Amino acid sequence: MAFFAVIGLGSFGATVAQELSHLKHDVIGIDLVKKNVENLANVLTHAVIADATDERVLLELNVQECDAVIVAIGEDIEASILCILNLKNLGVNNILAKAKTKAHHNILSHFNIKKIIHPEEDMGVRIAQALNYPMIRRYMSLDDDYYIVQVRIPDYLQDINLLGLVRNANNVKVVLLKRGQQIIDHIDEDFTLNQNDTLILEGHVSELQKLAHRFLKN
Repeated sequence: MAFFAVIGLGSFGATVAQELSHLKHDVIGIDLVKKNVENLANVLTHAVIADATDERVLLELNVQECDAVIVAIGEDIEASILCILNLKNLGVNNILAKAKTKAHHNILSHFNIKKIIHPEEDMGVRIAQALNYPMIRRYMSLDDDYYIVQVRIPDYLQDINLLGLVRNANNVKVVLLKRGQQIIDHIDEDFTLNQNDTLILEGHVSELQKLAHRFLKN
């Protein structure tokens, strides 16, 4: 479980916040609009009516303790910039920010933030999934509960037995593995992973979430 702050609870911000909450993370949602906050009051860990352009407010809400902060303020570019400056002053480095226009993007690019997002209607879910499963490069939803995910194998999983890694993950299937230009669709008991292998898995979201921790460095 991680701790996230989502600042700006419009369509995009609300989607990110709800998806992170659905994935069992602690989420604080912040917005100046009372209705936006009330809509998520029973969904998020905390939902607060507050001005994120005030550094003291962010400090009081302990956003500096978050694993990541998503700045989803899009319409008010000045507020977005001030919010990011405040977060930087508080020592927050893991910042993802929504850019409404090319000019907005150009300004944000000078702040050395982790990611600038140009959301489509369904991008909130994609960003939340990327935060929840940091080793996953891409994913595709088959329905509400089942996903196909693409995983790039890091150096610390070199020579690890693949079937041993995914063993006991119910309803998770190894679809195939790509090694360089080679596609491997038959995995035997002795098969071991190489760094930079690309693994395709299919399974229930809850089991994929459990499995994700096995791909992270201890």
